[in-house]
Amino acid sequence: MADKHLVFVVGARPNFMKVAPLLRALKPYKTVRSTLVHTGQHYDQNLSKVFFDEIGLPEPDVSLEVGSGSHAVQTARILERFEEFLAAAVRNDGVSRVVVVGDVNSTMACTLVASKLEVPVAHVEAGLRSFDRSMPEEINRLVTDVLADCLLVSEPSGVENLKAEGRPAAQIHLVGNVMIDTLYHMLPKSKSLGTLSELRIEPGKYGVVTLHRPANVDEPKSLANLIEILVRVSQEAPLVFAVHPRTQERLKQFGLQPSLDAAPNVRVTPPLGYLPFLALTSQARFIITDSGGLQEESTALGVPCLTMRPNTERPITVTEGTSTLVGSDMASLERCLDQVLAGRYKRGRRPELWDGHAAERMAEILARV
Repeated sequence: MADKHLVFVVGARPNFMKVAPLLRALKPYKTVRSTLVHTGQHYDQNLSKVFFDEIGLPEPDVSLEVGSGSHAVQTARILERFEEFLAAAVRNDGVSRVVVVGDVNSTMACTLVASKLEVPVAHVEAGLRSFDRSMPEEINRLVTDVLADCLLVSEPSGVENLKAEGRPAAQIHLVGNVMIDTLYHMLPKSKSLGTLSELRIEPGKYGVVTLHRPANVDEPKSLANLIEILVRVSQEAPLVFAVHPRTQERLKQFGLQPSLDAAPNVRVTPPLGYLPFLALTSQARFIITDSGGLQEESTALGVPCLTMRPNTERPITVTEGTSTLVGSDMASLERCLDQVLAGRYKRGRRPELWDGHAAERMAEILARV
């Protein structure tokens, strides 16, 4: 009979990819029972349910269905609904630990609930810092790490950040990047899809674009300048622009959609499932993004990544990997694109412990703490 009950929380797209390998890695531990809670923070079909189907994540045991809203509204709903679930679970079954991942609102809210119910918390991807408190994710990371007592870290900068914040060394575990476990696990299957042929592109000859952060898409002039650059670059290398719902709204609002529609070498798609998107990114010539996860994936894949952010909580992707921070500097973006197209861009390397076995290291720790 299981003597340890772990409650795993997922709420948004990146969470699913981190929890799936961890649940697989825990299966051999017969003394551990796992419950999967989906807060429903992301509810779009391509951003949520399809991920469960594609990456082999089991259907959640509990769905809180909080939906969208402002940060305060969404967080409040998660607090209320997760507390109701967790309090009952503690009374009925006992809960050994809540395991949260990443830096979304669900991560912070469920950590708060667990802490007030005196349930220990493990944080996967602990210690990452952008040092930019204008980012909601940074606030979520800080609050979560203050309250968690098992800190599972993906890169050395996280260890140093946690030590600087006064966290005991015994609580800090450098285990590697669990999202890369999923990437390596699913890469062969993704490449067997017909994604590239459907989009009429050839391996190694196109770029992938994803943008969603307010700094990049909420200001009309900045977004217009960016679209102008993308259209120009597409004349040398076709682009696949997977448009986030937020970005889609801004393109229509600012009257920029016709510019994209008129560009013959820009393929605009809605958000894609994990497998077809991995098929695209793994065979791309370059990636332009403001996504934290794509900075990591591009480094693991060895694909140049031009990151449209002034900072990153994943500095190893810049110092060792294939990412370059270009912020909102269009001249820097164009300069890096020229380097990529001319074959002069840095090569980068895969960081230590990004080997596809991070989940196994985490499972061993979670089974004993």
